[in-house]
Amino acid sequence: IPVFEGKAETDANFERCTEVLLDAYPHLFPAFGTHNARSVAHAIVSARQRGLPPRALEFQLLYGMAEALQAAIASYERLRIYTPVGELIPGMGYLVRRLLENASSQSWLFEMFEERAPISELLATPGVTPPAGPPSTTIPRVRPTDVPGPFRNVPDTPFHTAHGRQDLAAAIEQLRARLPETCGPLVAGEYVETAERQPSVNPARPDEVICDVGLADVELTRQAIEAARQAFPAWRDRSPRERAQVLFDAAAIMRRERHDLAAIEILEEGKPWREADADVSEAIDYLDYYAHEALALASPQELLSLPGEYNDYRYQPRGVAAIISPWNFPLAIPCGMTTAALVAGNTVILKPARPAPLISARLADILCRAGAPPGVVQFLSGRGDAVGATLVEHPDVDLIAFTGSREVGLWILEKAGQTKEGQRGIKKVIAEMGGKNAIIVDDDADLDQAVLGIVKSAFGYAGQKCSACSRVIALDAIYDRLLSRVVEATRSLRVGPPEDPANFVPPAITAEAKAGIERYIDIGRREASLLLQGEAPRDGGFYVAPVIFSDVDPHAVIAQEEIFGPVLAVLRASTVEEAIDIAVDTPYALTGSFYSRSGSHIELARERFRVGNLYINRGCTGAMVARQPFGGFAMSGIGSKAGGPDYLKQFMEPRTVTENTMRHGFAPTQKPPEPNP
Repeated sequence: IPVFEGKAETDANFERCTEVLLDAYPHLFPAFGTHNARSVAHAIVSARQRGLPPRALEFQLLYGMAEALQAAIASYERLRIYTPVGELIPGMGYLVRRLLENASSQSWLFEMFEERAPISELLATPGVTPPAGPPSTTIPRVRPTDVPGPFRNVPDTPFHTAHGRQDLAAAIEQLRARLPETCGPLVAGEYVETAERQPSVNPARPDEVICDVGLADVELTRQAIEAARQAFPAWRDRSPRERAQVLFDAAAIMRRERHDLAAIEILEEGKPWREADADVSEAIDYLDYYAHEALALASPQELLSLPGEYNDYRYQPRGVAAIISPWNFPLAIPCGMTTAALVAGNTVILKPARPAPLISARLADILCRAGAPPGVVQFLSGRGDAVGATLVEHPDVDLIAFTGSREVGLWILEKAGQTKEGQRGIKKVIAEMGGKNAIIVDDDADLDQAVLGIVKSAFGYAGQKCSACSRVIALDAIYDRLLSRVVEATRSLRVGPPEDPANFVPPAITAEAKAGIERYIDIGRREASLLLQGEAPRDGGFYVAPVIFSDVDPHAVIAQEEIFGPVLAVLRASTVEEAIDIAVDTPYALTGSFYSRSGSHIELARERFRVGNLYINRGCTGAMVARQPFGGFAMSGIGSKAGGPDYLKQFMEPRTVTENTMRHGFAPTQKPPEPNP
């Protein structure tokens, strides 16, 4: 469980956190809120052991509580006395919680003044008693090749530790020393030199070339499709366990190379540290999860059978799969689409988005190193009107998995529905096409929680996520308070190059993307009240600082169309019912969030806030594989949710096999003897 079960565990963890804060001095000014004399003494002694100067840390204690301890602290370190100020009911609730904590039979003050415990016992190092036996629900640690084994989400890099920060910083430095990298088409197991090339640049420093990219043309695309068709029968006939092992081995490679992969995303796609690292984690999760899912689907499922009859249900791959991937989750999304198709037995041609060639090329390389045979995984960097159009319209492509804009997604659906001469089947299309996502804040919501969720969901990665929050709908009673706090929180965000982990808002991905966002900002100025427009660096990067509009009409352009940038529209509603009606009144239905402490209102949101992923009392971004399968409906896409139990089945066709098991006539087991002459 995500909490400590004993007071001693909490105290021991407090001391560990104290040491982490002290180690960060002078970059961080540490302050400690505690009425535990042992915790105070530990902080002071730990500071002295690290050579921190006097008054380098601060203690914060509640007015009127532990006054003797306050006097003692004041003679050693800075002391801040605080008391709640504001509305009566929240203030009384706060004081009651503090009193209950300190009056608890496990509290330090209670044990000292009521239990009269010895000082030596009170000041002893917190002791954590190990459990008598193993927990009843242990999760074994498994190697990637241990199958079957439980799926577990891989943890992100612990950037709160020095080695976590140093490893990624070193990877960025090493990548920069190698620039520019090169990549190009991979066809039938061979890298192909092409005449046409194109640079991939750093959106924070457009004069820095990250990769020199070779571009495929229509003829090379046709060759790749033919190679995929030729490789399909052998790959289809591989056992599901062999195909799954490729994914398990690829996951192991990604674990070893995760910092190198994150560094590419930071420089090529402008991903901040945490966003890039989380994208790598998600890619690893897709590999492990889909491998496990494929094994679960490997054996035919017995159906209802009668005496003399046996029925089973089984899956077979579709054929050649074209994967057309986006740039905003440049490893996770193409990895998920590609490996789902691959482990299901299809051969795959991956076409990356124009701003994301290097990271996609690394994905193809990892899958080949993990054991994918020539022709089974191919990579085609190239223009959409050449490579993309050919993949979509070619009669030998059986399946198309796409993530990107609504405009392109609808074009793919239209073209895939047109049967070409020689085509032997109907193309399957899986398309995720964006959203216009809303966060609703009820009048009894925890505003501290809501503000953090809104700011992170709206401005993380500069709003360049299909799941990003682009609308906030607040009830009248808290509209002004919420709005002022969101504005001030947003004002504090740093805009700048993502290689500096202190920056929260990175640049837009391209100059064209920046211009598109700025056009919507101009529209917003005419439609609503501009409440905040941040300052963006003027160093040549494609920066757009966060923008907040208030008094937005629900049918305004900025409240209806996907902007894909750091632009937030704040709307007003008089009731929860009205807020939900506003939230769902767009062409999209991808994600949404609802902040409330009312059980009846939460239940209402569950029923009527109809989006693919609804989050209650948390932000609307950050879905995790197997925990929050991701995907929407309406104009947000077609197909089952990525990272969920239905996703893999889309890449296969179901078959039913019925056998009559009644014996009919003579069934010889060997050749009968020759008759005597």
